[in-house]
Amino acid sequence: MMNLQVARIIANYVLFLYMTDEDTLDLDAAVQQMEELASDLEALDKDLLRGLIDAFAVIAPEYSGEAQMTVRNIAHDFYLEEALAADDPVRLAELEALRDARD
Repeated sequence: MMNLQVARIIANYVLFLYMTDEDTLDLDAAVQQMEELASDLEALDKDLLRGLIDAFAVIAPEYSGEAQMTVRNIAHDFYLEEALAADDPVRLAELEALRDARD
């Protein structure tokens, strides 16, 4: 339950940074905030991070259109699975292959 609540907060923040136009939000500031968010997410406890990764897929249908895809892709865009697998070179190689196939 808590993972879903925290995932919604993160998703709404990401959507704000991604979808706010440049007249309202300075692009450089948005990029800086995304980088800081990515760093903070990667530093999370592995169990919490695993729960958040799973929660983004659960909450994505609450959004529509481009916002739904953005939320669904948070774990991918922020390399969160890779952060979980940092100590597992085999898993990292699998994730790299999956990323190459997807992109």
